[in-house]
Amino acid sequence: MDTETMHRIHFAFTITYHYLFPQLTMGLGLLIVILKSMYLRTKDETYNHASRFWGKIFAINFVMGVVTGIPMEFQFGTNWSQFSQLTGGVIGQPLAMEGVFSFFLESAFLGLFLLGEKRLSKPGHWFAALMVFVGSWISGFFIIVTDAWMQHPVAYRIMANGRFEVVSFWQLLFNPWALLQYAHNMCGAVVTGSFVMAATGAFYLLENRHARYGRIFMRVGVTAGVLASVAMIFPTGDLHGKYLAKNQPATMAAMEGLFNTTKGAGMLLMGQPNEETQKIDNPILVNNVLSFLIYGTTSAEVKGLNEFPRDQWPTALPLLYYSYHIMAGLGTYFVLLMGVSAFLLWRGKLYQSRWVLWPMMLSFPLPYIANTAGWMTAEIGRQPWLVYGLMRTSQGYSKYVSPGNTLFTLLGFMGLYTVLSALFLVLVYREIDHGPEPAITSVKIGGGA
Repeated sequence: MDTETMHRIHFAFTITYHYLFPQLTMGLGLLIVILKSMYLRTKDETYNHASRFWGKIFAINFVMGVVTGIPMEFQFGTNWSQFSQLTGGVIGQPLAMEGVFSFFLESAFLGLFLLGEKRLSKPGHWFAALMVFVGSWISGFFIIVTDAWMQHPVAYRIMANGRFEVVSFWQLLFNPWALLQYAHNMCGAVVTGSFVMAATGAFYLLENRHARYGRIFMRVGVTAGVLASVAMIFPTGDLHGKYLAKNQPATMAAMEGLFNTTKGAGMLLMGQPNEETQKIDNPILVNNVLSFLIYGTTSAEVKGLNEFPRDQWPTALPLLYYSYHIMAGLGTYFVLLMGVSAFLLWRGKLYQSRWVLWPMMLSFPLPYIANTAGWMTAEIGRQPWLVYGLMRTSQGYSKYVSPGNTLFTLLGFMGLYTVLSALFLVLVYREIDHGPEPAITSVKIGGGA
């Protein structure tokens, strides 16, 4: 296997594994603030115990995110040194701000939230939870600003030595692609947090344990989940898709399996892309829908892959196609499940409806799959470019790091992450099995000889 491919596999593994953790912390950050706000409003200690319980889960995920995130960023220098050398003047700024501002904000107030409750006032402890939430979401923003510049480069100039330089920091931060991608991504994170919380609540209700907390987790998880699931499709997904079609038309064509330019293009629900025949095998198509979604009219023309040189097609077209359809299919499922659950919650029947509690409990891995598929769609869709239209992937990798060395370190990461995964699962299971109830300490009264 050639060096470039090995570097791509190595980075794909580390970044995919890493993002399993931040998506939950960013989602839980908002939900913990909601629980703390309900505690301040109702003075019910149950909400405070619930927020403390999810704070522990947040902390475990946060530590795992830090441990897996640091090696990932080092790979910019080890595996992608040419890319880092040429674009470091642009991407280095938001990455540095993510570390200096948001990471320290989040970690400092997380310590206060977990350990400082007895020293802080109730509003002060709520403020600590709010700052943890803000820090996690600012962190996500700076990371997405970096990725968005690679997807849709703005506010740059190329110097005589070939390096990129920022000409407007504010234009870099408020890249339209970044704003749309950020809104869509954070909706996905809230969906993950909502499903994990609701699944835990469903587990407690089905087991007839910690039933009061199970009802709280279901109510908060379903309410936030239905709103985030809808917003993930419309308006955030819809707007991002339209901007993608305008600025990366070859990517949109590959995602939809559209090999030829078509007026009144239909949306493909199912089928298998065949690059040799440049057709979709066994297609199930809804006529005119794609044209309407992108351009607002059923008769609009949508560019196909035939409009672009073959060397500018996404290099892993079938994987891109399937990733996109997995993401879209699961997103539809989330709306249906959360919508039914919200209806039953409104009718006061959710907590007794085991036929909904079981799917809710078993569905907690699906947002992880959907978010991973969404990021695969974005990153595979950008290929063969590292910086879209400006730097090809073949120009950015470290050419003096051999495939054997890359494979050796990849196997090392796999072994280490296997151990970390086992530790993570044990810690989370221990917290969920113990439950949100505070520990009861017995006090011996009276004296003795």
